[in-house]
Amino acid sequence: MTEPQNPEHSTQRLPTVQPVEHGDVLALDQSASGASYEPVPGGERDEGGAGRFWSARRIPAGVLALVVLGGCGLLLYDVAAVRAGHPAMQWRRSLADELARRPLDDVWVLTGAAVAVALGLWLIALALTPGLRALLPMRRDRPGVRAGLDRTAAATVLRDRAVEVSGVQSVRVRMRRHKVKVRALSHFRELDDVRADLDTALSRGIGELGLARPPRLSVHVRRSAKKG
Repeated sequence: MTEPQNPEHSTQRLPTVQPVEHGDVLALDQSASGASYEPVPGGERDEGGAGRFWSARRIPAGVLALVVLGGCGLLLYDVAAVRAGHPAMQWRRSLADELARRPLDDVWVLTGAAVAVALGLWLIALALTPGLRALLPMRRDRPGVRAGLDRTAAATVLRDRAVEVSGVQSVRVRMRRHKVKVRALSHFRELDDVRADLDTALSRGIGELGLARPPRLSVHVRRSAKKG
């Protein structure tokens, strides 16, 4: 596979191409699969400070805060009412009676415990993971400046590069954080030649995206079946 070239050597303006719908692709009878794109060498990658962007998690944090605030306020009001000589609320008396009567291996007790554990693990995962999976961090060439590239935009750029290759009829690009999967449909030329040109064009395109951690490239080329 051809090594990625310097991004400064390419100034071509990319056309805008609409994605190909699944129903528009003809039946497939031949294929050629590509190797993987080799990421930028370690000396050219900015590992320090180029991690993923962290999500604010405003909606989960707000919902959790409201639930905790409401529960604590209701419990505090009931405790204060009992201290003032009023009877406890019906829900608290019923809950205490149910917990006193039901054994630990009861179905409802186990179900409630499982739900509580699942919610707790979900909240821990939200707290420890950065989120914003659709935003790819870019190289930090300037101190104090961070930039990100949307995965959909990156896939569109690579798809536009792919359709410029001679012999390519339609292309689908699936952009992930660590891998780019390209499925191309060819209507003329040898499949291996088309795939080699796609490897070259897309490897160059990945290098020009300026990502902090360039993803691996997987290219598969197929030929449409003849009609009739």
